[in-house]
This record gives sequence, C-alpha cells and structure tokens, in this order.
Amino acid sequence: MIHDKIVNQPTVETDRFVLRPLRRSDQGLIDMYAGDLQVARMTTTIPHPLPPGATDAFINRALSEDRTEHVWVIDGLKADGAELMGLISLEDVDEGKFEVGYWVAPPFWNTGIASEVVQALISANPLDSKTLFASVFQDNPASARVLTNNGFQYLGDAENFSVARDSAVPTWTYSLKLD
Repeated sequence: MIHDKIVNQPTVETDRFVLRPLRRSDQGLIDMYAGDLQVARMTTTIPHPLPPGATDAFINRALSEDRTEHVWVIDGLKADGAELMGLISLEDVDEGKFEVGYWVAPPFWNTGIASEVVQALISANPLDSKTLFASVFQDNPASARVLTNNGFQYLGDAENFSVARDSAVPTWTYSLKLD
C-alpha cells in the first residue's frame, strides 16, 4: 500500500473551501479535469491529451521535499461542495517572489471561486511572499479579471509556450507587492 507523504505546507481555510496539499487520492479527479481541453489550453504546462503518468509525476513533484512549486487543492467538502474544484500553486521565482498559477474545473466556472481562492492565498500568504507574479493568456480575460480584482497590477505583454496548444501564446503579465 502506498501512503501519502506528509507535506510541510500550511492549509488555508475559508467559509467556502479549504486549500490543502495534494494527496495521491486526488489523481482521478485531476486526470478528469486537467484532461479537459478547455482547462489544458489555458495553462502553460498541461498537455492535451493528458498522457498516462502525467498526473502521477505532477503529484510526486508536489509532494517532494525539494519542490519548487507549492500546490494546493481547492477542496469544497467543508461547505458540502466538491472534493476537488481546481488547483492553485505558488512557484519559486526568487527569494520572497512567487508566480501564482491556478485552474478551476469547468463545473465551477462563473461561480467566483477563482477570485476567492486567489484572495484567500494572498490573505494567508502561506510562504511569506514579498511579491507575487502571474500571467494569463490574452484569450482568457476572465483570469485577467481575477488578478486585477485582487489588486494585481498590469506589467505588460509577453508570450508563454502552451504545451496543449503546442505554440507560443500572447500573455498579460501582472504583479502584486505584499510588503
């Protein structure tokens, strides 16, 4: 039997959800939602179709002691919601600087969950961040609104490679100073 490692990562609780570390038991729901082209194409790293073993490798990296990306599950069970509504992460950029990444599963789109999750992570500041960065594809204005509604400031245009799209995609880049 495989047991989950205990990940030294704080949880963040709100009235609507808990942000908690990944567990191996999350794999099926991550496979289902991240395997959706609508989700994958709005991220830089999720391939489509999702190859066998991709989610397992992602979970292994997230549970690693020397991880550079700290991943939380958006778990709505405490409010009689779904066990996994999406993911949010903070990836190390530099000391005190992290890049925010998130995706929300399609059944929970247009419910305000993305804005609440980003706000909860900012308020809790679980990694004692000084500055947060984020970028969104320009064909995803809803994600841009999530950031600006949470105080992120527009820095400029750039482009990032999307594995699902197999191409570089124009982005808007944002930052938020927390100190």
